[in-house]
Amino acid sequence: MSVEHDLLTIERKLWTGGPEAYRSNLEPSCLVAFKEMAGAMPREDIAKGAEKGRWRDISMEPKGLVSLGDDAVILTYECVAKRQNDETHRAFVSSGYVKRPSGWKLAFHQQTARD
Repeated sequence: MSVEHDLLTIERKLWTGGPEAYRSNLEPSCLVAFKEMAGAMPREDIAKGAEKGRWRDISMEPKGLVSLGDDAVILTYECVAKRQNDETHRAFVSSGYVKRPSGWKLAFHQQTARD
């Protein structure tokens, strides 16, 4: 499997999974940038806000993958997903990952909503 495929698999788990998906796939501190918030956040705080099943009908179209060395990459994709209330969410997403002995871990995540 390719690194891009592996990372998109993790991203899908983060969109659809609950707190455990975040606990398993994030660095202890993750830098986030959303319209509502920005900054470094502890993994546990992010996990606590993750409600299982909050997103469905997820479509991800890869836009690019840049290697920052043997153990760090940035993935960018366009995502369309539905919330529990059927509202459609469209965003350009960028995620930075670092490779650890236990696998790829999310260290940075940014979303720019698009209409």
